[in-house]
Amino acid sequence: MGYSFAPGDIAYLGSVAGSAALAAVAELDLTAASQLRDVALVRRTYGDRAPALIETVRLRRRAAGKLSGAQDWLLTDEALQQATPTLVARHRARRLAGRDVHDVTCSIGAELAELARVCPRVVGSDLDPVRLAIAHYNLIRPSPNPICAGSLTAGSRGPRPRGAAIEHSPDPPKAGQKIQLVRADALAPCTSGTVVVADPGRRADGKRTHDPAALQPPLPDLLSAYAGRDLVVKCAPGLDFDRLDWDGEVEVVSLDGGVREACLWSAGLREAGIARRATVLTSAGAISTLTDADPDEIPERDPGEWIVDPDGAVVRAGLVRHYGARHGLWQLDPRIAYLTGDRLPDGVRGFRILDRCVLREKVLRAELRRRDCGRLEILVRGVDIDPDVLRRRLKLTGSRPYTLVITRIGSAATVFLCEPSRP
Repeated sequence: MGYSFAPGDIAYLGSVAGSAALAAVAELDLTAASQLRDVALVRRTYGDRAPALIETVRLRRRAAGKLSGAQDWLLTDEALQQATPTLVARHRARRLAGRDVHDVTCSIGAELAELARVCPRVVGSDLDPVRLAIAHYNLIRPSPNPICAGSLTAGSRGPRPRGAAIEHSPDPPKAGQKIQLVRADALAPCTSGTVVVADPGRRADGKRTHDPAALQPPLPDLLSAYAGRDLVVKCAPGLDFDRLDWDGEVEVVSLDGGVREACLWSAGLREAGIARRATVLTSAGAISTLTDADPDEIPERDPGEWIVDPDGAVVRAGLVRHYGARHGLWQLDPRIAYLTGDRLPDGVRGFRILDRCVLREKVLRAELRRRDCGRLEILVRGVDIDPDVLRRRLKLTGSRPYTLVITRIGSAATVFLCEPSRP
């Protein structure tokens, strides 16, 4: 669960002395190999402040590939886990540009930072005073003067925060006319005329939950509290939104191939005629959008030259046929999300069909041995098979990479032996 920050920790970390201490601790490796030495050094130097300093440096390193500007932020472990990646928050902010917005579960301010760039006024509220203090530090504090902090060690400088660099925005908005922070219950409206944004907590009893009633605050209560208001609710992508009584839009968003969230947009915020949307983002800045208003007519044909596994956002949004129609593809089976065609969409990874086999281990083992297979990717839909168990049982000893696509066509399990378009 990580270190539990207290208000005194935030006051110290946000001070000139705390900033200097953080800069010094950031010079240390803090790896498994250096753990005992580094922690002992920080404790000798900073005493009771050591846990907060070490945790903050570690969290900043973890956040480097997720949150823009996180190298200067204060964070908590739980808040970082649930924080929306900057590029996803930026996409949502673009849809809300020009509106006054109230984030009723603002936490440490990751969403507010992006909203404040395009919205005339933003309000953030939370019940947790520590998270509110962190949000104030992250968003409203004046930029500190550069501090020459030196190093805790006489040796080489440790690595800078780890993780893939992401696109950085300008410095966070400063001082107060655009951002207001208040302590308030998310279920007790305290603004009017604003678009309400909420991100309910997705853990119950320490475990991740997909039950709308188990979210914090519960999703049904949230929808009731803001009935008739323009409302945006971020949910886990595993939420069964088909069972919700929701007359707005559901947008499923992925980033670099990983599905990040399902976002509920109330009826007043959705585009006319659209109930489902898939948005595919990349760190390189590409954005692709598909909706249920797009054509979905695709032919029924035998498998083509390629198999395509659509992005998870497309699958979760129920827009596989729409994706196929856009790219000249068709389904292997109308109940399965794999698509097939004679060419790949630009920039999409696919699998060239080499052979079609029956699902028998002896037959597969012999064919893979004949083809000198040594590395095997196994994709499964519609068939109850554990890819890791099957891979071990096939006893691969060769050198070439292949892909098995195992799926159901009609009532029969079918295996396609494929060559991936790229590793």
